Amino acid sequence: MAAERIRSSQEPEIIARPGQDSEEELSKRAQPYDFRRPDRIAKDQLRAIHLLHENFARSLASSLSAYLRAYVAVNLVSVEQLSFMEFTQCLPSPTSMIALGMRPYDGNAVLEINPSLVFPILEMLLGGTGKPAVKLTREVTEIEQSILEGLLRIILHDLRTSWHAVTALDFSIESHETEPQLLQILAPNEAVVAISLEIRIGDTAGMMNIGIPSIVVKMLRQKFDQQWSVRKTEATEEEHARVLRMIRPAVLLLDARLQGPTLSVGTLLEMAEGDVLGFDYPVNKSVDLTVNGTLKYRGEIVTAGQKRALEVRELVVEP
Repeated sequence: MAAERIRSSQEPEIIARPGQDSEEELSKRAQPYDFRRPDRIAKDQLRAIHLLHENFARSLASSLSAYLRAYVAVNLVSVEQLSFMEFTQCLPSPTSMIALGMRPYDGNAVLEINPSLVFPILEMLLGGTGKPAVKLTREVTEIEQSILEGLLRIILHDLRTSWHAVTALDFSIESHETEPQLLQILAPNEAVVAISLEIRIGDTAGMMNIGIPSIVVKMLRQKFDQQWSVRKTEATEEEHARVLRMIRPAVLLLDARLQGPTLSVGTLLEMAEGDVLGFDYPVNKSVDLTVNGTLKYRGEIVTAGQKRALEVRELVVEP
């Protein structure tokens, strides 16, 4: 009896507690972690980069529309963090890749433009319609690269301007490459912030990708925080004056209209001498003034020297 009592006291006592998870359930909750991947940047910083490149997409659409003399739409598709190897594996081969300097910071960024976008742009720059009959997948030649220099200058100018809200980052072209695997400017496991944009020119669409080393973005964490702190404060008088100076050269189309009855072309052609055309517009009725096609004011026709003018009497406020 004594031996049994001693043996039972040495055995561990297992007590089931309510709500305690088993090892199997805990193992299902566990998520694998790759220790080879560097620390990821914060989500709020990724959101700030997303907003920054949304502004870049809008300014680039305007710049490319003027440069190519065609309607260009630029949409930000995604902003995510990948390893440099994953980033290059997502790119087509061959393609047009440019290594970018990032003064005053060390390291290089990557700018990639898909062939489905490069060759239609080249055709437009050379006087074509931008609609090649055959889809080209070859490498870009040195002559074609020199033709694209103007396009790259516009892209880098807008990118530099967008980043200026955070820091004075000077992007510059350092080298060209056509095969993603041959551009060895970063270690394969080094993290980059991958920004993907879709550029659409008429019926032609293609992707443009930007890869920025995460270590450079981490160094700018404090500057991102300062940017958001400034955004939360109210605009100062100097800021209002700056915005006014920017929009002052804008051109608006003013159109004074007499909104009367309509007449078909057939009725107009059937009119003969002696017919009376009633405009049904009283003399004292106000005239509508549209700004860029939108009704904004109502007024009256007056005389200004030897010319006719419109005197604004009422501001139209839509409900």
